[in-house]
Amino acid sequence: MADRVQYGENDPRHHTAKLKQMLRDVAAHAREDVGKVSDPKAQALFETTAEVLLGLEKAYQDFEDRNERAWKGAAG
Repeated sequence: MADRVQYGENDPRHHTAKLKQMLRDVAAHAREDVGKVSDPKAQALFETTAEVLLGLEKAYQDFEDRNERAWKGAAG
């Protein structure tokens, strides 16, 4: 993960990069599980899980990029 090498450990981006990858990995796992079960409610739950995790990953990216108003004044 190049981001963790690029930023020092005291830089939040060092940690957000790792967390973003973990969120993407779990989201991918949840989506894979949709095809492994036949219960429509479980499928919906797994798909919802993936969407929520990817939304959270986007929030981390927005924090890094300072894209959202809430992050523009944040130190870092």
